Amino acid sequence: MGRNRKALAAVVVTVVLWASAFVVIRHATPHFAPGALALGRLLSGAIALLLVLGLRREGLPSRRAWPGIALSGVLWFGFYMVALNWGERQVDAGTAALVVNIGPLLIGLLGGWLLKEGFPPRLMVGMAVSFAGAVVVGIASGGDGKTSLLGVGICLVAAISYACGVVLQKPALRHASALQVTTFGCTIGAIACLPFSGQLVDDLQTAPLSATLGMVYLGLFPTALAFYTWAYALSRTTAGKLGASTYAVPALVVLLSWIFLDEVPSALALLGGAICLTGVAVSRSRKRERELARSQGAR
Repeated sequence: MGRNRKALAAVVVTVVLWASAFVVIRHATPHFAPGALALGRLLSGAIALLLVLGLRREGLPSRRAWPGIALSGVLWFGFYMVALNWGERQVDAGTAALVVNIGPLLIGLLGGWLLKEGFPPRLMVGMAVSFAGAVVVGIASGGDGKTSLLGVGICLVAAISYACGVVLQKPALRHASALQVTTFGCTIGAIACLPFSGQLVDDLQTAPLSATLGMVYLGLFPTALAFYTWAYALSRTTAGKLGASTYAVPALVVLLSWIFLDEVPSALALLGGAICLTGVAVSRSRKRERELARSQGAR
């Protein structure tokens, strides 16, 4: 029971911090190029994680964990963040959150196929309900007619890289701790983004302090802390089930946009948020866990 509560707490931290990232990215993107913002974020996160790893003396992960760490580092930490930053230059935070949260659908499908997690009915129903809610939130967020088709396409690419990164990360957690997987995944992502170093140096000279602090916040909290709590929860549950939990993100993005960007959510957006949370509750129900256990025992 205590283990389940810790995993649930980790999921809550991840969802809240990732939701805040969409809002902070929206604030910072006018002042930083997509690659520069990704590099600054990843460097901030990697430095913090390496310090914690050193203090805890966990050392290097097992050799068998490196393929998953390296591939998820490039695809999820690196490519995903550049694509998301680029996408949020074209569309509002709510629409970006909607499109990126197609990712959990792909995670559930890829996890059921490649990781042999199966396709329990409650997971699929919960995913469908939450996705319907995310669509409602997206319609409400993009109702001004300014949504960019290019931006939506870029966010879709980000969602695909996010899903692939999660599925690749899951096997690595069998051979390394959540902190090791997060630390070296973030470090590899930062290395992959080093070609944007010149842009980062130039943008730092002109960006306002609030945007620079936002970039550091993205590195320390939605990256270092939230990716660690994600990996911690992922090591204790299935990729499909955990992915479904992130459907709460678009609803939180709307709320945070209301508070910090002065974007007042409509009744339709609030309805979509409630539907998202309902789907998450369905996917995480105890009955769903029993169905998963039966499906795994049958193999």
